Order: sequence, then structure tokens, then C-alpha cells
Amino acid sequence: MSRFFKILAWILGIILLIGIATITTVDRSPIEAQDFYHQTFEQLENTPWQGSEGDYWAAGWGKANVTPDEPAPLVGYAPRGPYEFVQDSSYVKAITLTNGKTTVAWLNYELLIVHPALAKAIEAGVANSGFAPDQLIFTATHTHSGMGGYMPGAMGKLAFGGYDQAFVDFMVGKSISALQEALSSQDTVSLSFRKVDAGNYVANRFVKDGPYDPFVRQLIFTKNSGEKASLFTYSAHATCLSSKFMGLSGDYPKYLTRALEAREYEFAMYAAGTVGSHRPLAPGNTPEKIQEYASSLDSAIWLRMTQYATLKNPRIAHSRLEIGLREPHLRISDNLRIRPWLFDYLLGDTNPHFDFTQVGNLLLISSSGEISGVFFEEWDKLAKEKGLNLIVTTFNGGYIGYITPDQLYDEHYHEVRETNWYGPGNGTYFDKMIKRSIEKAN
Repeated sequence: MSRFFKILAWILGIILLIGIATITTVDRSPIEAQDFYHQTFEQLENTPWQGSEGDYWAAGWGKANVTPDEPAPLVGYAPRGPYEFVQDSSYVKAITLTNGKTTVAWLNYELLIVHPALAKAIEAGVANSGFAPDQLIFTATHTHSGMGGYMPGAMGKLAFGGYDQAFVDFMVGKSISALQEALSSQDTVSLSFRKVDAGNYVANRFVKDGPYDPFVRQLIFTKNSGEKASLFTYSAHATCLSSKFMGLSGDYPKYLTRALEAREYEFAMYAAGTVGSHRPLAPGNTPEKIQEYASSLDSAIWLRMTQYATLKNPRIAHSRLEIGLREPHLRISDNLRIRPWLFDYLLGDTNPHFDFTQVGNLLLISSSGEISGVFFEEWDKLAKEKGLNLIVTTFNGGYIGYITPDQLYDEHYHEVRETNWYGPGNGTYFDKMIKRSIEKAN
């Protein structure tokens, strides 16, 4: 019997040691008291903006098909294995904009996120191609029926298709092709900002009748020939298709861009907006029902304009802010989380930062955090007081999880439990950073 208890004690001791090595408590100390908080705001105050005043606007756009020859793993919801058929071909899209002195470029992917490893590979490839924009901005549609193969690390291998160097190289080459097409098609353009109320098609997915961002926001490029392109955002998650759907698809953003291109635009690029805590109000989860949803959104964009402005001053300014964060807080209960070393092993680099771009009086903010749109009404109000229009996008070559209101942190929602990765206080923190960024813009 004593031998049994010795063995049991050893087993319990090993379990205890494993627990101590892998689990710790949630840090609930005030975020305003943290060194990183003050350092980030100090950097926000002191980081200079770069750019120029030009004499004209010129823009171009291009795209490249990135659908693999062989089925790739589906990424979104839970691991599903390789897609079984191609519902929609997948593309990388590019828009370039210059005022003759400063050039910015947007790259857009029909993927769940743009992982830092993929972004770094593309940045290196673009630099080696001979095209060096002053600012390169990544965006994604956030489709939950897109492909994987670009996420290193243990969790990437387990749930996101792993990291396939050949696929990443393929994506780099196609990204360069899309950018080259955009550059070769550049022509003088006029720019405008358009804002549309599409509140009947999106809702707060946590709080019944809770606040949400209802607007489609567009940056519109019109060439002298009359050809038009639109970079636009919306806050509804691209989760219309069922998690049991086994086809490669861009979800509703794919069908909405098609509808825009069929009606008015030669080229449309959907960049996921402040999609945190926002769900689509689609009539069903089949491709046919999602096309119906996209058609309704297209009609709203066409008919329900609430604001329009021409961007006359050919000024481009840009900046980047590296964001300091708490230690990783991937929680396993209300007050327990895995230790930072284990988080880093599972998920690797998250590349937390903001990209800021000012085009005339339009301020574009691109975030690594999947920010909730419930904050947007106050940002819009502040921007308007500054004489600015505002667009916020996410998935900018970094991913740090969800940024939701702090009062939801202890609710048992997926977004605020498993994927709010950096602990309590981030809602207020990011809200203040964006507000201060708006105040600093000029």
C-alpha cells in the first residue's frame, strides 16, 4: 500500500509541477499603471508622420488569382481539413495611390487573417521586386471559408493548415503581380469618400439591441476615363457560410464585391472593418442565401448614402505605431491563463501595431487587433470635429486577438475568453489610442 501512495504522490507532484510551469493567474492590475501603456502613448506623441503635398492624385489597381492547384486546408471556425471544391476562386488585390511624391499601396487577401509570417515574406518580396511604396498596408476579408498554409507554430499546424513555404512563396509572387498590374494601370484620379447606412444587415452578436457600427465606408477612385475603383469596409463578420461548408469561398464579401463591380465599379476591394462583436443578418447559410444577402447590401450601398465628400488636397501622410501590451492572456478559466512561454510556443509572433494613413482629409487606421465597432460612433464624432472622415480596417499583417469593451471581459463569450489574448483593459486602451490618433491628425 505504501508503494501505491508513493507512486500516487509522484504522479500528483508531476501534475502540480506541470501546472505551475504552464498555468498562471490573470493580471487584473490597472492597465494605466503599466509601463508599456505609458511608453506606447509617449511613442504615439513623438513618432513623426511622413509624407508630402503633391499636385495631383494617381491610382491604379490589379489582382491575381491565388487559388491553389491542389486543395488547401480550410481556415475558420474549427479545423476542417482541405476544401472539397472551389465555390469561389480566391484573389489577392492591390490598389496603389500616389500624389507624385509619396506612394501608398493596399494589398488585400481573401483569407481569415494576414499572419505576420506571411506579411513579412510579402514585404521582403515586394522590396526585392524593385517597387518600394512609402507605405504598404495589408487587409483581409476575414472569410471563415478561406485557405490556410501560412501560419507557423504549434497552433498554426493544429488548426490553421500549418506553414507551407511553397504556398507562401506562391502568395508572395502573386502579390507582386497584383501590385505590378496596379502600377502599370496608374492614371490620374479624383478621390471621394462615401458613407452608407447598412444597419439593417448587421447586429451586435453579444448584447441584444446593443450598439454596433452600421456603416459601409468607401474610398472611391475615379480615373479620367470614368473607370472607378472602391476600397470599402463593413463591420459584419464574414461568417455567413456554415462551419460544415467544405468549399473554398470568400463568403459575403466575395459576392458583394461582384455586385459592386457588376453595377458601378471596375474594381472593388473589401477590407474587413471593425468586425469584433458584429454578426451578419443573412437570411441563410447557403451560397444562394448569401448572394441574396450581398444583393441587399449592394442595394443599400446604391440607395442609402448618408455622406459624400471629395478629397481635393493631394496630401499623403503616414505613420506606424508599435503597440505595447500585457503579457499574453490566453485564458482557460475566469482567472487562470496559460503562461506566456506556452502562448508564444503555440501562437508565435503577433506583430501588434497600428498603420496610419491620411489621404487629404480622410484618415485611415489599420489595426492588428480585431476591434469591435461599438467604439466607432465616438471616433466618428471626434473625427468630424477635426474636419476628418474616418475608415478603420483590421488584419494589417498582425493579429493580437479581439479588442472588445472591458465590461464584457468576464462574460463567457468566445471573443472575450479564448481570443482576447492580452488581458483586461484593452478596450479602453485601444479606444484611447485611436482617439488620440484622431486628435493628432491634421
